[in-house]
Order: sequence, then C-alpha cells, then structure tokens
Amino acid sequence: MPDGYASNIARCANPEKGTLHGIKSHDCHIFMECLLPIAFWSLPDFVWSALAELSQFFKYLCSNTLRTDDVVRMQENIPIILCKLEKILPSNFFDSMEHLVIHLPMEVLHGGPVHYWWMYPFER
Repeated sequence: MPDGYASNIARCANPEKGTLHGIKSHDCHIFMECLLPIAFWSLPDFVWSALAELSQFFKYLCSNTLRTDDVVRMQENIPIILCKLEKILPSNFFDSMEHLVIHLPMEVLHGGPVHYWWMYPFER
C-alpha cells in the first residue's frame, strides 16, 4: 500500500493471542476492503469467495465514483452474499447489524457517494 495510506497494522496485531487492538476506523476499512481476501485465501473456495465478495462490495461502495447501474447491481447481489455467509457462519453471529448492509446501496442512491458529504451538507 502507498506510504501513509494506513497505519502500520502489524503493530496492532498480537500473534500470540490472535487479536487486533488499537485499530482506527480507516484501518478497519483497509482490512475489510484490501486485506480480508488475502488473509483468508487459503480457506475453502466457498468460504473465501463469500468473504471476497463482501470485501468487493465495500470497496465499490466506498469508491470515489459510483454509477447508478453498479449500485443497483450491488443492491441485488448483497442479499445473495449474506445468504452465503449465513451458510458458513453460525446463526448467533447474525443480528440486526449484519443485515443493515442490505440498506447501504439504497442510501447511496438517495444520498450520493459518502466522500462528498462535506461539499453539500445542507442540500438534501
């Protein structure tokens, strides 16, 4: 990654305990969008592909430019991705927060890209 793009995530990792600590929100986005597919590439194909699709969803959602037809396609694909994850992960993992991701493409269609909130704070 480019220098200064993210903090040194290696400093936040504790390999003995298998935990991450002190990660800022931008670092979580970096992990979710870029490092998640790399970290889990050795898992079985059906597990890795579901995690990679979720990662790609967030990468497209947080991109600088969005096309309406791409957002509509993302809105159609996210329930399928969540169903794949529900087949893999235990049921007690899912609560209302995991299902809120279904509403994010619709909010992007109504409000526009997230990066431009500061340009038009009162024009909605």
